[in-house]
Amino acid sequence: MKDDLDPNLIEAPYPLQTHLGLEMTAWSDGAATIELPIQPFLGNRQGLTHGGIHATLLDTAMGYAGCYTGDPDRKQNALTLSLTVNYVGQAKGTRLIAEGRMTGGGHKTYFAEGRLTDDEGTLLATATGVFRYRSMG
Repeated sequence: MKDDLDPNLIEAPYPLQTHLGLEMTAWSDGAATIELPIQPFLGNRQGLTHGGIHATLLDTAMGYAGCYTGDPDRKQNALTLSLTVNYVGQAKGTRLIAEGRMTGGGHKTYFAEGRLTDDEGTLLATATGVFRYRSMG
Protein backbone atom coordinates (compact mmCIF):
# COMPACT_ATOMS: atom_id res chain seq x y z
CA MET A 1 0.00 0.00 0.00
CA LYS A 2 2.22 2.84 1.21
CA ASP A 3 5.15 1.24 -0.63
CA ASP A 4 4.10 3.25 -3.69
CA LEU A 5 4.13 6.58 -1.87
CA ASP A 6 7.28 8.66 -1.58
CA PRO A 7 7.05 10.28 1.89
CA ASN A 8 8.66 13.44 0.49
CA LEU A 9 5.63 13.98 -1.74
CA ILE A 10 2.98 13.79 0.97
CA GLU A 11 1.14 17.11 1.12
CA ALA A 12 -0.57 18.56 4.17
CA PRO A 13 -4.17 17.32 4.30
CA TYR A 14 -6.82 19.71 3.01
CA PRO A 15 -9.98 20.35 5.10
CA LEU A 16 -12.31 17.80 3.43
CA GLN A 17 -9.58 15.16 3.54
CA THR A 18 -9.16 15.73 7.26
CA HIS A 19 -12.91 15.78 7.92
CA LEU A 20 -13.63 12.52 6.11
CA GLY A 21 -10.37 10.75 6.97
CA LEU A 22 -9.17 10.21 3.38
CA GLU A 23 -5.70 8.69 3.14
CA MET A 24 -3.46 8.61 0.09
CA THR A 25 -1.75 5.22 -0.02
CA ALA A 26 -0.11 5.35 -3.46
CA TRP A 27 0.86 8.13 -5.89
CA SER A 28 3.01 7.84 -8.97
CA ASP A 29 3.13 9.14 -12.53
CA GLY A 30 -0.42 8.77 -13.86
CA ALA A 31 -1.85 6.88 -10.89
CA ALA A 32 -3.10 7.43 -7.34
CA THR A 33 -4.86 5.42 -4.64
CA ILE A 34 -7.05 6.97 -1.94
CA GLU A 35 -8.50 4.94 0.93
CA LEU A 36 -11.13 5.52 3.59
CA PRO A 37 -12.29 3.34 6.49
CA ILE A 38 -16.05 2.78 6.35
CA GLN A 39 -17.63 4.64 9.29
CA PRO A 40 -21.30 4.95 10.34
CA PHE A 41 -21.28 8.75 9.75
CA LEU A 42 -20.64 8.11 6.03
CA GLY A 43 -23.95 6.27 5.68
CA ASN A 44 -27.10 7.15 3.81
CA ARG A 45 -30.71 6.53 4.88
CA GLN A 46 -30.30 2.82 4.16
CA GLY A 47 -27.17 2.48 6.28
CA LEU A 48 -24.92 2.07 3.22
CA THR A 49 -21.98 4.34 2.48
CA HIS A 50 -23.44 7.34 0.64
CA GLY A 51 -22.84 7.40 -3.12
CA GLY A 52 -21.43 10.91 -2.77
CA ILE A 53 -18.60 9.46 -0.70
CA HIS A 54 -17.89 6.99 -3.51
CA ALA A 55 -17.85 9.86 -6.02
CA THR A 56 -15.58 11.93 -3.77
CA LEU A 57 -13.05 9.12 -3.47
CA LEU A 58 -13.03 8.47 -7.21
CA ASP A 59 -12.79 12.17 -8.05
CA THR A 60 -9.90 12.57 -5.61
CA ALA A 61 -7.95 9.55 -6.88
CA MET A 62 -8.40 10.54 -10.54
CA GLY A 63 -7.52 14.14 -9.74
CA TYR A 64 -4.28 13.21 -8.06
CA ALA A 65 -3.45 10.72 -10.83
CA GLY A 66 -3.01 13.55 -13.31
CA CYS A 67 -1.16 15.89 -10.94
CA TYR A 68 1.92 13.86 -10.02
CA THR A 69 5.17 15.76 -10.62
CA GLY A 70 7.62 13.71 -8.56
CA ASP A 71 8.99 16.96 -7.13
CA PRO A 72 7.74 18.23 -3.74
CA ASP A 73 8.67 21.78 -4.78
CA ARG A 74 6.60 21.63 -7.99
CA LYS A 75 2.98 21.17 -6.98
CA GLN A 76 0.30 20.71 -9.66
CA ASN A 77 -3.45 21.17 -9.12
CA ALA A 78 -6.46 20.47 -11.33
CA LEU A 79 -10.19 21.14 -11.41
CA THR A 80 -12.80 18.55 -12.32
CA LEU A 81 -14.66 19.46 -15.50
CA SER A 82 -16.72 16.29 -15.81
CA LEU A 83 -17.27 13.26 -13.59
CA THR A 84 -19.34 10.18 -14.41
CA VAL A 85 -19.81 7.49 -11.77
CA ASN A 86 -21.39 4.08 -12.30
CA TYR A 87 -22.45 2.34 -9.09
CA VAL A 88 -22.20 -1.43 -9.46
CA GLY A 89 -21.99 -3.07 -6.03
CA GLN A 90 -22.27 -2.81 -2.25
CA ALA A 91 -19.35 -2.85 0.15
CA LYS A 92 -18.82 -6.00 2.19
CA GLY A 93 -15.52 -5.00 3.77
CA THR A 94 -14.40 -2.30 6.17
CA ARG A 95 -12.37 -0.01 3.90
CA LEU A 96 -13.00 1.77 0.58
CA ILE A 97 -10.16 1.87 -1.96
CA ALA A 98 -10.28 4.23 -4.95
CA GLU A 99 -7.70 3.82 -7.70
CA GLY A 100 -7.36 6.53 -10.32
CA ARG A 101 -5.43 6.27 -13.56
CA MET A 102 -4.71 8.97 -16.11
CA THR A 103 -5.73 7.78 -19.59
CA GLY A 104 -4.72 10.71 -21.80
CA GLY A 105 -4.83 14.42 -22.34
CA GLY A 106 -2.73 17.35 -23.29
CA HIS A 107 -1.26 20.58 -22.00
CA LYS A 108 -4.44 21.97 -20.38
CA THR A 109 -6.73 18.99 -19.75
CA TYR A 110 -6.45 15.30 -19.00
CA PHE A 111 -8.69 12.27 -18.85
CA ALA A 112 -8.81 9.64 -16.13
CA GLU A 113 -10.66 6.54 -15.08
CA GLY A 114 -11.23 5.11 -11.65
CA ARG A 115 -12.28 1.98 -9.82
CA LEU A 116 -13.65 1.80 -6.29
CA THR A 117 -13.43 -1.47 -4.39
CA ASP A 118 -13.60 -2.49 -0.78
CA ASP A 119 -10.81 -4.26 1.10
CA GLU A 120 -12.37 -7.62 0.19
CA GLY A 121 -12.06 -6.86 -3.53
CA THR A 122 -15.73 -6.15 -4.21
CA LEU A 123 -16.14 -3.73 -7.12
CA LEU A 124 -18.37 -0.88 -5.93
CA ALA A 125 -18.15 1.76 -8.66
CA THR A 126 -16.30 2.84 -11.77
CA ALA A 127 -15.77 6.38 -13.02
CA THR A 128 -14.40 8.54 -15.79
CA GLY A 129 -13.44 12.17 -15.55
CA VAL A 130 -12.09 15.17 -17.41
CA PHE A 131 -9.80 17.53 -15.51
CA ARG A 132 -8.26 20.93 -16.24
CA TYR A 133 -4.85 21.83 -14.93
CA ARG A 134 -4.70 24.98 -12.79
CA SER A 135 -1.89 27.42 -13.17
CA MET A 136 0.16 27.56 -9.99
CA GLY A 137 1.57 31.06 -10.52
